[in-house]
Amino acid sequence: MAGCGTPPAALLPYVKAQLGVTWDDKATDERYTQLIADAMAYFDGKLGSPGDYTPPALREMVKEYVRYARDAALDVFETNFTARILALQNERKVAAYAESLESAVSAE
Repeated sequence: MAGCGTPPAALLPYVKAQLGVTWDDKATDERYTQLIADAMAYFDGKLGSPGDYTPPALREMVKEYVRYARDAALDVFETNFTARILALQNERKVAAYAESLESAVSAE
């Protein structure tokens, strides 16, 4: 899965710290940056549009995706996180619906 671009700067140190990666080297940073970009592409696809990866819920999901990818376990990621993925999708749809209602009311 191709990455969706450059991850927000704060994501790399967050993911590395959460996964116990305490060393800094170029190869490790490049690998984790690519895994984060892959996670963002995955979630953007699931959400239907680019996500904001700074709130805790989506940032945590990126970390979990990277953990599963690093450990060669992506085949079970979606099964294990279906409920959380659906919750993110529902939150996105509810927010879009509320925004459309506000737009309709303000247009009247």
